[in-house]
Amino acid sequence: MKATAKAIVVTLWLCVAAAHAAEGPYDLVLRDARIVDGTGSPWYRADLAIRGDAIVQIAPSISGSAKRIIDVNGAVVSPGFIDLHTHAIRGIFQVPTADNYVRQGVTTIMEGPDGSSPVPLKPFLDRLEALRKSLNIGSFVGQGSVREAVVGLGDRKATSDEIARMRTIVDQAMRDGAFGMSTGLFYVPGKFTPVAEVIELQKVVAPYRGLHTSHMRDEASKIVDSVKETIAIGEHGGVPTQISHHKVIGKAYWGRSIETLRLIDEARARGVDATIDQYPYTASSTSIHAALLPGWALEGGLQETQKRVKDAATRPKIKAAIAGLIRTERGGGDPANVVLSLCEWDATLAGKNLSQVAQTRGMMPTVENAAEVVMWVIEQGSCRGVFHAMGEDDLLRIIVHPATMIASDGEVPIFGRGAPHPRSYGTFARVLAVYARDRKVLTLEEAVRKMSSFPAIRIGLNDRGVLRPGMKADIAIFDPARVRDAATFEKPHQYAEGFSHVIVNGQVVYENGAMTSARPGRVLYGPGKSVLRAQ
Repeated sequence: MKATAKAIVVTLWLCVAAAHAAEGPYDLVLRDARIVDGTGSPWYRADLAIRGDAIVQIAPSISGSAKRIIDVNGAVVSPGFIDLHTHAIRGIFQVPTADNYVRQGVTTIMEGPDGSSPVPLKPFLDRLEALRKSLNIGSFVGQGSVREAVVGLGDRKATSDEIARMRTIVDQAMRDGAFGMSTGLFYVPGKFTPVAEVIELQKVVAPYRGLHTSHMRDEASKIVDSVKETIAIGEHGGVPTQISHHKVIGKAYWGRSIETLRLIDEARARGVDATIDQYPYTASSTSIHAALLPGWALEGGLQETQKRVKDAATRPKIKAAIAGLIRTERGGGDPANVVLSLCEWDATLAGKNLSQVAQTRGMMPTVENAAEVVMWVIEQGSCRGVFHAMGEDDLLRIIVHPATMIASDGEVPIFGRGAPHPRSYGTFARVLAVYARDRKVLTLEEAVRKMSSFPAIRIGLNDRGVLRPGMKADIAIFDPARVRDAATFEKPHQYAEGFSHVIVNGQVVYENGAMTSARPGRVLYGPGKSVLRAQ
């Protein structure tokens, strides 16, 4: 009965829209579409018309004249996907088409996660404005970068004067268009920041309606405490708060997502606006030194870390700590679980795991010898790595949670270079193919919602993320039976399949297997750019 009533409402709405929308000429009409509108509502059949950069009509049949008509033959037409967590600064200026994202339906990406962003932010945004790009991009301001600019990389509390200076930087970043402030409390110098200091900076963000996203201090043994801290930052800082790439690292800790999700539910029940994002893989990726060295060894930055590794007194302590982390956390108990993805100083190491590198250096592939390899890697300049240490049950539990949206934590790879995590090429396609179509833990409509309207609402993009007249025409067109993530850990440089067209701001940027010459991407700005600060 409810479904019938809803269908009647949708039909009436479409008829009203058809009656009141101006008939052509349109720039583009999509015919015979299966509309998945981004709200989570059931799909429906309709045509969709675009004029300029906006959707102007959705109706059962659109007959007005159009410069171009694409008959999609029943393919899904959905909002373009919005990725709130990317490291696109790695590659966007070399590959402004961002093929890896566009080819999986992504039309908007966000930079500045994990507490790291350019500071000041405005020159970076200006540089993006000048870039001819295929998709939209915005940015957070990174707390770690702000702290580094004022306090440095040392393990100490900030003075009251330094906190005031950091508040000024954050305030300016919000006025320049940041969508909020990210924290990377796992990384230097974020890990040296007391929570009270983070809250003081988030209080600057709050009047601008910005979001706090966090790579938490710990995703293994102390994951529960880290979730509590992330919630507390939102609760006391007065900002919406979000756990970035939520996961549980280390077999000994698998299953703790039961408790972390309960904490999110309890926070929301008492009025804390807490949410989650996730990528659909059981491996993570970050730098080797950040993942496998203790915090005290990282103080001062990589050069200071290299000195400690070479020091005869501290080297054994560092080695013991690395071995422990390989056994219990990012190493997943086996050196073969840690794969070097990119070493700027030796491209041939990409794709080799610690066991293999140990053997090429004449050592048995033991945990202790793997720790020696890690120290050697750091001495050379460190590498990025991929770490297989997460469980599928936690992934499933998190992905279906109503407070979870999808984000890649990826970058814009130079095709063929290194062995990056496949999430950069496959995150959004994988959700559709594996978790919606094949495993059916999500409906198609819910999967699209988690990748479109949910992230749009989260950062206040009121004109994107939903297919409605008046909204920007950011659109993905795909065959749900054919869509799939082709990228694997062994062969990551493979584009997603099943997408026929991707439209950004009303222009087709991808069509039938090839990027077009259109570059309609825009820099998007947070509300502080145009809204006066509340007094």
